[in-house]
Amino acid sequence: MTWTLSRRTALTGSLALAFAGASAPAASATGRRPDDGRVHGWVTSTMARMTLHEKIGQLFVQQVYGSDASTPDARNVPLYGLATPAEIVQKYALGGVIYFAWTDSVKNPEQITGLSNGLQEAALGRRDSKVRVPLTLSVDQEQGVVTRIGPPATQFPGSMALGAGRSTDDARTAAAITGQELRAMGITTNFAPVADTNVNPLNPVIGTRSFSSDPDLAAAMVAAQVAGYQGYGGVMASAKHFPGHGDTATDSHVAFPVITHSRAEWEQLDAPPFQAAITAGIDMVMTAHLAFPALDDSGDPATLSRPILTGVLREELGFEGVIITDSLEMQGVRDRYGDAEVAVRALLAGADQLLMSPALEDAFAAIVDAVETGRIDRSELDAKVRRVLTLKARRGLVEEAFADPDALDDVVGTPEHLAAAAAITDRTTTLLRNDDGVLPMSLPGADVLVAGYGVSTTATLAAGLQRHGATTTVRQTGTSPTDAQIADAVAAAAGRDAVVVTTMKAWDTRVTDKRAGQQKLVAALRDTGVPVVVVATRDPYDIAYLGDAPTYLATYSYSPVAIEAVARVIAGEVTPTGTLPVDIPVAGDPNTVLFPYGFGLGY
Repeated sequence: MTWTLSRRTALTGSLALAFAGASAPAASATGRRPDDGRVHGWVTSTMARMTLHEKIGQLFVQQVYGSDASTPDARNVPLYGLATPAEIVQKYALGGVIYFAWTDSVKNPEQITGLSNGLQEAALGRRDSKVRVPLTLSVDQEQGVVTRIGPPATQFPGSMALGAGRSTDDARTAAAITGQELRAMGITTNFAPVADTNVNPLNPVIGTRSFSSDPDLAAAMVAAQVAGYQGYGGVMASAKHFPGHGDTATDSHVAFPVITHSRAEWEQLDAPPFQAAITAGIDMVMTAHLAFPALDDSGDPATLSRPILTGVLREELGFEGVIITDSLEMQGVRDRYGDAEVAVRALLAGADQLLMSPALEDAFAAIVDAVETGRIDRSELDAKVRRVLTLKARRGLVEEAFADPDALDDVVGTPEHLAAAAAITDRTTTLLRNDDGVLPMSLPGADVLVAGYGVSTTATLAAGLQRHGATTTVRQTGTSPTDAQIADAVAAAAGRDAVVVTTMKAWDTRVTDKRAGQQKLVAALRDTGVPVVVVATRDPYDIAYLGDAPTYLATYSYSPVAIEAVARVIAGEVTPTGTLPVDIPVAGDPNTVLFPYGFGLGY
């Protein structure tokens, strides 16, 4: 195994990375690998002094409300009976906390760092405890459409965009930068990368969160990101959602999907990215709340399936790290059993940690009872706790639990990181149609209408075109344009030199036909006779639903970094080099390919 850095400073600087080999070394935030003997010694001595309550607490990773650890927040009381995050951490001896914007956990780097340090202080300062165990502080910073922490943290366009770029070096660098910035804010775990192979274009929950519909490309990208997050970023990574969420038309947040792949199809399509993650040394694997009859015909979700988590993931694939459930608040895991029973069954299935139990007090008591009655064997409980503690020690949390707020400016959103993100994103934009030769567009002096999805998206795109000399007018019409909005956009197009119209999941009219308004908008603008450039700012599949859109670009993301890149492509400053990481089928005919995997035009 060989690791090389062509240029690197301690926690900053651009990361031009080259890697050869399969696995990433365990490292702390400063890059040191904790001594295995010390890790083993700390874990063993800690477990010997832990109470049953403390051991069970390590199995829970919960959300808490509040932007700092010590200020009371009334939203915590119905869930935990306590108001401050610090009290909750201490009462339950929690193993970890997960951050969201809706819990007020993520506002800016300074606030996040303060919250992280306050929570760690609470965890390490539990009264009447004989042990000091740091928390894992986690977030879903997949980038792209699932991004919890916005600017000034460095933004990337997400997994499918990286798949379009085809560069494992870029995927690794994006993960390394993301990981370094998270660790600088005290966040120790990123629930990424997504290892699902998105073979279903109608997938409502994965889509562009997946690298590709090709399992080999997805596997290569997943392995590269594991190396980036863990080897250079200093954070734990978690491959999700096992055994594979890529071929579902149902969202497990609100319903219970069933994957109908045969065992052979699972081995060919779903398994390779997870196996690649395991080979690369992934710290964690997150479960999926879906049924997979070919792997377990009981009807239970994978999260509660011992044949899947223990039989397949542990025994067949050889995964030795921490298995964590997806959020237990999601409907896909709550349909068959009560919340307390779900927690017990997940542990019996093979999970080590439970994410976001909606009834912590009841779940905690149920696990205590299951251990005391022998339903959960104490040796199996200890094995779970040992895996959790070992991971914390190996990733340097015992030695470096706290973040340095004075170092934030040297790590988060540095000019070098932002430049790397822009360069990587420039290599992902994909041109699928340019029938009339509209692109590249001569923008100096051009009068351009920017219409379509997204207040910030259209504004960012208009600003990008202006920087190249265009005069722009904006008509933002959202995801469900009304007839009046369409008519207004058509009127605004009159006399313009060009129209650039953004779409966002214009294909998805299954739940409501309101998104069909995006299709009507594109058609109406095309009928004006003014040259129209369509920019799909999320799923590339929109083109199949837009008739004969003559000029079409896919960005895979509405993140500003992706929109700024597409402006450079439109202006001709950047030549589009991205190629499709998925097949795009004909609308309504999944067996007929409109644009094949690997397709992409240039200038």
